[in-house]
Amino acid sequence: MNRISEITKRDILDLFQNGMDIEEIFETKKVTYPYSGQMDEIEFLKRLYDLKSMPSSDYRFSDAEGDIWQHTINNNDYPYCWVFEDERFHLKDGNDEIYLRFICEIFHPAVRIEKGYWMDFLTEINKLLQHDGYELYPAEKISNRDVYSWRIYQAENYMFVPFSQRNKKAIKQKEIVFKIKREARNQIYKIFEKYDSRIRKVSETGWEYDVLVSEEILQDIKMFYTPKCFNKENKYVETDSPKEFVLSTSPYNVIDAIEFFEKYCNSDLAADINTIFNLNSISLRLNNGKIESLVTSHITNSSWASIGEAGLKELLQEASRYYEKENLNIAVEKLWDALERLKTYYSPTLDKKKSINRITEDMSSNKEPFKKLFENEFHELTKIGNNFRIRHHETTKVDIEDNRHYHYFYKRCLSLITTAIRYLDNGGVI
Repeated sequence: MNRISEITKRDILDLFQNGMDIEEIFETKKVTYPYSGQMDEIEFLKRLYDLKSMPSSDYRFSDAEGDIWQHTINNNDYPYCWVFEDERFHLKDGNDEIYLRFICEIFHPAVRIEKGYWMDFLTEINKLLQHDGYELYPAEKISNRDVYSWRIYQAENYMFVPFSQRNKKAIKQKEIVFKIKREARNQIYKIFEKYDSRIRKVSETGWEYDVLVSEEILQDIKMFYTPKCFNKENKYVETDSPKEFVLSTSPYNVIDAIEFFEKYCNSDLAADINTIFNLNSISLRLNNGKIESLVTSHITNSSWASIGEAGLKELLQEASRYYEKENLNIAVEKLWDALERLKTYYSPTLDKKKSINRITEDMSSNKEPFKKLFENEFHELTKIGNNFRIRHHETTKVDIEDNRHYHYFYKRCLSLITTAIRYLDNGGVI
């Protein structure tokens, strides 16, 4: 895709060339950040490109690596940020996927300068990319440091809806059921105490005041429901006590408290919470600000990072969003669209048939029984999409009238897709 405008690319280049202003106490400060982080340019570029197979712009050298070494290290006569406009790297006129992968690599933990202004630059770049429909997000962790990937930007991502409200229907129908014992609740609250801190708030009249994060999460929850807990008489009553709420409310509301608390923490809270879940055999995980069930079929953030093609990523995000909202027919339709898009992942280099063959070969590690298994599943899901009213709506198609059948189709198709995308070539070397 080519959504990223030349204006956005120019503004991002300007950030790296000229720096940005940040507000500090009593002053505005101009700060800079090198795109190659703590690495020299060749070292950084080799993480993304096979420089020895790329042409040289200097007749004295046989490949790009020798050329770049001469002009960035030996002579140091290339202009700063030259790579953004060098046609060999496809950043100025190439597709969005190449550009976004390059930008993500700038903020990789192995590259970035942890004590530098990388987070300020990432935040500013995200603001620019969002105008063109993309955003960077923490997809996974290495040594407890965020690794960033990209996804389609959806403004509604920022209207945060807590666990109990996102899953209201599933909880009511007992499709989601779990308990949190008293011991685990005490451990969770001790983690809250460990990370609790004061944050500055401003009233409608401009008055500034401090409030504890543990208190603020109850205010956040009040946007959705009144915080309640069981008192000593076993009555479910309103509470303003974070401790009482965590120790004595519904287990689903405890999860809400964890999610809201995490929004205020740039810390190891997620790792500690997940340790508590593991210790108490609770099949949940806090991942990128949301609690996920370890047994659900949703796509994880790290799985998004495996997808190097924007159209496929967008369809999967839409399917996931509609499924969460219980718009099952649209969710299944989007998922089958994603399946068809997946089949052509390696196009136009390979035609559709050869693209599917490469995908199944990678999935099976060229072991014939697994290759046949995955080929059959692609074939069966294609038949389902053609015979049932999923993507096609002719009167000859089989109607789907039972929501449980939609759930089955969704989870079956998603199972194949989520397995396949783990094997996709995301273009580690361009």
